[in-house]
Amino acid sequence: MKMIILDRDGVINHDSPDFIKSPAEWIPIPGSLEAIARLNQAGYRVVIASNQSGIARELFDMSTLNAIHQKLHASAQQVGATIDAIFFCPHAAIDNCDCRKPKPGMFEEIGKRFKVSLKGVPTVGDSLRDLQAGFISGCVPYLVLTGKGEKTRDTGGLPPGTEVFPDLAAMVNALLRGASAPVSA
Repeated sequence: MKMIILDRDGVINHDSPDFIKSPAEWIPIPGSLEAIARLNQAGYRVVIASNQSGIARELFDMSTLNAIHQKLHASAQQVGATIDAIFFCPHAAIDNCDCRKPKPGMFEEIGKRFKVSLKGVPTVGDSLRDLQAGFISGCVPYLVLTGKGEKTRDTGGLPPGTEVFPDLAAMVNALLRGASAPVSA
């Protein structure tokens, strides 16, 4: 089974320093949903792994998060894309849980649920914690420069072998060509 693990905010949709707190605030990055459709057509199962501490902060509740994810699924389906699963951590950083990225708990749960090793599975994020969680789990890390990506790249400390792309569409194009064309490392 081919699989890819994507962060949500800043990779698939525009991010906000004030959190995405409603379906109206969830706006896809141009080309991201079409990139997911191309992954599906190439036989990839697409899984999202997302920290959602806005729940712990009481900025939104589970019904709102479900509504945001319903909009994500509906928007994806409109372009022929399918999201196989969405995993999220509802905790705040101070909770010190195992599922909040950069810890690997969410990735371990993905591996268990799909009964696969994550060794070599591509993971795409816009923050260091996204990449660290994937790298610790054996995934191949890809940074996109959307969302917090430029700041993450400029700060440095990326996991070894991280490739950098302007956005999810460019990363998927390179992945499906079987050759990478990173912006920088």
